[in-house]
Amino acid sequence: MVLFDLPTETKKDRKTHAKFRKQLLEDGFTMFQFSIYIRHCASKENANVHIKRVKNNLPEFGEVGIFCITDKQFGEFEIFHGRKPCEKETEGQQLELF
Repeated sequence: MVLFDLPTETKKDRKTHAKFRKQLLEDGFTMFQFSIYIRHCASKENANVHIKRVKNNLPEFGEVGIFCITDKQFGEFEIFHGRKPCEKETEGQQLELF
């Protein structure tokens, strides 16, 4: 999971923001929320490859956070739209992130 807060005040800032976002998408990340992107990785080794790619594309300004969570931890997420929880899918289905 990559979380970022990049400046967008100037035209150059917006271009840098768009470039960083585009690089995440090209590397297989999907937008979870604005400035929060997720990507499923089959192993820690595979996750390290993508973490390295994100680090190589860090913009000069702003903040970027990267952290890994397991499939089980992601499955425990409770997602709300307003005050009502989203209906969970039937037991046995796996969330696909890509």
